[in-house]
Amino acid sequence: VQLQASGGGLVQAGGSLRLSCAVPGSITSVFNALDLGWYRQAPGKQRELVATVSSGGRTDYSDSVKGRFTISRDNARKRMYLQMNSLKPEDTAVYYCNTNDIRGRSSWGQGTLVTVSS
Repeated sequence: VQLQASGGGLVQAGGSLRLSCAVPGSITSVFNALDLGWYRQAPGKQRELVATVSSGGRTDYSDSVKGRFTISRDNARKRMYLQMNSLKPEDTAVYYCNTNDIRGRSSWGQGTLVTVSS
């Protein structure tokens, strides 16, 4: 599965960004069955889970972004999104989209850089 992430950039603290991840090569029925997620990796730190949305639409968030970020999926467009509000400097990282299929196979996007200035 190929993933194409976009939407990163430079924003001031308190601002918003919307990340998008397309899965263009996936047929709709396959995409619908994928569990989707966003991860991030800050400089010098390990990659961490930010948010997930299951094939059934259940969402889950890390405590650090709960209430500020919203993950969503558009099955018709085969895309996932991460709406990020009230951004903080500690949200600065490379953000990666991820999919997991029913066999547990995982795919990653190329990453998009989010920089939050104080």
